[in-house]
Amino acid sequence: MVVLNKIYTRTGDDGTTALGSGERRPKYDLRVASYGTVDEANACIGMARLHTASAHAEIDAMLGRIQNDLFDLGADLATPDTGKDLGYEPLRIVASQVARLEADIDALNRNIKPLRTFVLPGGSPAAAGLHLARTVARRAERLMVELSLADGETVGPEAIKYINRVSDFLFVAARAVNDNGESDVLWVPGQNR
Repeated sequence: MVVLNKIYTRTGDDGTTALGSGERRPKYDLRVASYGTVDEANACIGMARLHTASAHAEIDAMLGRIQNDLFDLGADLATPDTGKDLGYEPLRIVASQVARLEADIDALNRNIKPLRTFVLPGGSPAAAGLHLARTVARRAERLMVELSLADGETVGPEAIKYINRVSDFLFVAARAVNDNGESDVLWVPGQNR
């Protein structure tokens, strides 16, 4: 159970932060950057939801589930698997969360025509917001993969799969809110030469 009765503790004033294991790391640490970028993607989704809440209820509900799962992902990343007993069961991303995203992607994608070129971020405020969230999720994924390859670090495979599917979902959702792709802004290679 999380209890936040005091927001500032001054323990981070030295440029470090505590992981779920109690270990302190510099705030620029790759693990901290990974879960911080997941948090940033979550905030971008929150902004996009300002435009999906009333007009796209089904997608908004999916985004709400993703936001909750992204907190799970942050908790997963903030508690590295060191093999030591923490005295509690750390929260981990599981295969069913990945499967749920895949099912949501498939459901949305059913009504969208295949692409013949890339899509420019935009079309509607909701789509632009979802594309922004997608790019931040991709950055989080790059950091997580880098972290997974760093000496002495671990990242669960389901966590990496999950963040990969989040960005896929956000792409498809952006197309869905753009009239199922009809209002997409398409890239025209070399158009302005």
